[in-house]
Amino acid sequence: MMLRYALLSVRDRKAGFLGAFVAFLCAAALITACGSLLETGLRGTVATERYAATPLIVSADQQVHQTTVKDKGNGKRKVKHKAKPVAERAWLPAGVLTAVRSVPGVDRAVPELTFRAQPLTPTPDDRPAYGHAWDSAALTPFTLTAGRAPRTEQELVVDRGLAERAGLRPGSPLTVQSTTTPRTYTVSGIAAAGGAGLRHQSALFFHPGEARRLSARPAGTYTAIGVRPAPGTSPAALEAALATALRGTTARVSGGADRGPVEFLDAAGARVTLVSMGGSMAGTSLLVAVFVAAGTLALAVRQRHRELALLRAVAASARQVRSLLATEATLVGLAGGVLGALAGLPLAAWLHHRFTTAGVLPPTLETGTGVVPALAAVAITVLGARAAARISARHITRISPAQALSEAALEPRRPALTRTVLGLLCAAAGVVLVVVLSALRTEPAATPVTFLTVIVLAAAVSLLGPLLVRAAAWLLTGPLRLAGPNGRLAAANLRGNATRMASAVTPVALLVGMTCTVLFSQPTLSHAARAQARDGLRASWVLASGGPGVPGAAAARIRTVEGVTAATEVVTTQVRVGLTKYAAQGVTPAGLGRTWDPGVTSGSLRGFGPHSAAVSEIAADQLGLQPGSRLAVHLGDGTPVTVTVAAVYARGLGFGDLTLAHDLVAAHVDNPLSAAVYVAAGPSVTRAGLAAAVARYPGVSVLTPDALDAVRAARQRAGAEVNLIAMGLVLAFTAISVVNTLAMSTGERIREFAMLRLAGATRRQVLRMLRLEALSVLLMGSVLGTGIAAAVLTAFSVGMTGEAAPAVLPLVYAAVVGAAGLLALTATAVPGRAALRVRAVTVATAKE
Repeated sequence: MMLRYALLSVRDRKAGFLGAFVAFLCAAALITACGSLLETGLRGTVATERYAATPLIVSADQQVHQTTVKDKGNGKRKVKHKAKPVAERAWLPAGVLTAVRSVPGVDRAVPELTFRAQPLTPTPDDRPAYGHAWDSAALTPFTLTAGRAPRTEQELVVDRGLAERAGLRPGSPLTVQSTTTPRTYTVSGIAAAGGAGLRHQSALFFHPGEARRLSARPAGTYTAIGVRPAPGTSPAALEAALATALRGTTARVSGGADRGPVEFLDAAGARVTLVSMGGSMAGTSLLVAVFVAAGTLALAVRQRHRELALLRAVAASARQVRSLLATEATLVGLAGGVLGALAGLPLAAWLHHRFTTAGVLPPTLETGTGVVPALAAVAITVLGARAAARISARHITRISPAQALSEAALEPRRPALTRTVLGLLCAAAGVVLVVVLSALRTEPAATPVTFLTVIVLAAAVSLLGPLLVRAAAWLLTGPLRLAGPNGRLAAANLRGNATRMASAVTPVALLVGMTCTVLFSQPTLSHAARAQARDGLRASWVLASGGPGVPGAAAARIRTVEGVTAATEVVTTQVRVGLTKYAAQGVTPAGLGRTWDPGVTSGSLRGFGPHSAAVSEIAADQLGLQPGSRLAVHLGDGTPVTVTVAAVYARGLGFGDLTLAHDLVAAHVDNPLSAAVYVAAGPSVTRAGLAAAVARYPGVSVLTPDALDAVRAARQRAGAEVNLIAMGLVLAFTAISVVNTLAMSTGERIREFAMLRLAGATRRQVLRMLRLEALSVLLMGSVLGTGIAAAVLTAFSVGMTGEAAPAVLPLVYAAVVGAAGLLALTATAVPGRAALRVRAVTVATAKE
């Protein structure tokens, strides 16, 4: 029976439920899109290419492990095992190949070498290129379509796709930038990949001796070993036998779909990143979606206050009213949720494409196609709608029918006590989160707390909205009266309809607060990092590369230039201390003090050597380190080393949390070329002279410190664009909620407008009153949103940079407020004009 009444109610009040439907649709689409990203991180597939013809792959463990044992008393212990991925490719140690070949059932074990090998062609190739030994071509397999295999260390074979893109044929010269000095080879052959071919990489095959030299790794070590079972041996049985034989080593056996992550480590690492980023996005979008959708439904329920009061007056019980509203909300939420979930699937594909284009996700990570995010979005939307309906009906079902009729005619002067108490609790929680945020000193920890704080403070604004609007109305009464009769009407509406106005102020405050936080949080961190890097760079010149990096030979050549006093090679990576990841750099110790000043606060960089480390103040505080402390580190490829802390420095944002010796870091990274070379030189050294010295190294350029800062700024802008893509959907949904709420709030006032016109007001006067109200709402929402963003960004800045100096760009801030104003004025004017088209007498004499 209640379902029938609810269906009739929704059918007869399509316009009234339209705003709630739009909110639920957008909420479901947002949740589906962000949930699909999270699912891609959890279950996204990585298809293999190079190992297509090889059933089993033996590779090194790509994780750092930590086991903790906790004594629970009574002789019981709790053992907890955790693991985190390393940043670089871990190599198999010597002896594993012999162990694999000795396992019964192995027909063939093919060792694999993989290293960076960038072909320097006239037209740059956008695919990553990797070098291998020709012996491992059988893993795909590759077959020669032209020419022959490399017979000398000056020859190589390229894959057919690269040959077609670069116009190569047997006999063509090809310069390759690998892990050492660029070298020119002769193309001896063209090879075609079996199976689906190479879609995401290029392959260069060298003579085995040259491949070993270019890999820059000890003899007997390999990136992987491809294993083919003997006839009559199943891959599953051989996989189990290999795992048993290799137990106790760092080797792992992969088969089937697990081969892809072994081949494409960036895709495997991106899955971990995507889980973190998708979880943060999904959590933020869920909170924003539920918050906005619930507020929209609450507004729709308040607009039916008179109708619900009449139902109470004709003997409808409180339970029946709650049930009716919950059923209506379920129907609207289900319709919006289903359509929104369907709309969220292509939205998720678009997000994945944008992240791939921006370089956040590798193209080898295929998006997840499960229905779980869509089903979860529908369920969350329906449950949120029912909960919002019941909460919105709480007040009207608790008061007497007579009081309900009275409040339907005139808004109560004071908001409900429960609402005020909850608002104060949210405000207190927001203050606590601001304090917590100011103490967080790592970006992964601070980012989710940042957006959570914005939402909690916006919830406080929503709950305390009537009180805030009344206070603002008192302040705005004087200025509004200067606008004449229209201003006096607008001021009276602000005072007399504070709850309705608060419903419009809240989404504006959320939009301004969330947008400013998204736009200015990354620049706050980036500007501080660039400032530290500028202040800490003593070098006169910097060598940089438009390709893989600066070869060590280029740095050695620069040191021979007359007037150059030091050249510091810098190679970057990520290391783990325990399971915590830190940005690290390796620097050459000679002349370090002449090129680099990290702002040492304790200890000294004098005597910095191969087993030394310098750490940032943040890392020192987290790890309890001081000069002289011993520090156990897992390098980029997971190799454990122990170093001695020589100094603690302040400029960790600019130079990373850990600084180690160059040779130590370079020996354990995939790309040992330098990211930059800092050059200290006298006034007689010119840019032209340095450029001439490194002219034989393709892609290496000489920059001034200012030019290097400009390059860093461009990279940071790209990172900020990625951050905007990540949160863009949340901002778009919030903007839609502003339009939706204001349109609903204005559309319900058609009878009020008719009465004003019958009292002598013209259409133009009513529209002017609406514009003044919209501007007042914009002013209140912008002030509150700006206050929220200022508190959050200041706390973020204190925690991350140590200074209360958020980077706010005035023109961008003005654009945000201007866009919010345009949305507010449009969302008010369009429904207002539509309402005024109906004759006032017709509206006034119509039944409610």
